[in-house]
Amino acid sequence: MPPRNDAALDFLLIRRSRPAKTLTGPAPDREALLPLLTAAARSPDHGKLEPWRFVVLQGDALQRVAGAVAARGAEIGKGESDIEKARRAFADSPLCVVVVESPKESEKIPAIEQTYSAGAVCLALLNAALAAGWGANWLTGYGAFDRPLVERELGLSQDEQVAGFIHIGTESVAPPDRPRPDLEQIVTWVEA
Repeated sequence: MPPRNDAALDFLLIRRSRPAKTLTGPAPDREALLPLLTAAARSPDHGKLEPWRFVVLQGDALQRVAGAVAARGAEIGKGESDIEKARRAFADSPLCVVVVESPKESEKIPAIEQTYSAGAVCLALLNAALAAGWGANWLTGYGAFDRPLVERELGLSQDEQVAGFIHIGTESVAPPDRPRPDLEQIVTWVEA
């Protein structure tokens, strides 16, 4: 048997995202956030392309983005409840790391693998934050997919897109666990 890391496996078996609306301050400072970003950057990355980058939103930047998300939602005809939900995700967040998919030209590595790598970075950052004792949640919403908004407010190029908004802070309430997939329904065993 290979050597086991029971603590890591136990963590993964019970890990649970914390709803963003339940996160409060304090959030990790730069010194506490850097190891989490380092862990996330160790995600699978075929070809060593680093097809992702991070934008860290904190303080006034969160309020600026909250206002821009609300204004843009009104411009594109989103309902009031959708606008308020999107606005509050940033206005109430203690810290948000935007994981930006930043694809690179490659003859060997297909674009879809670069997308998967950016998704892996989101999950790795989420898990690193939770393992470090923070509350964390991975969100998107209309603000992640609106080109004028992400280019103007987050500085994305035309080739980039938001893979996820990872909100990190202090958990204010422990959520109950939710139903998990039934492995009998989703696993196929192939032996020959």
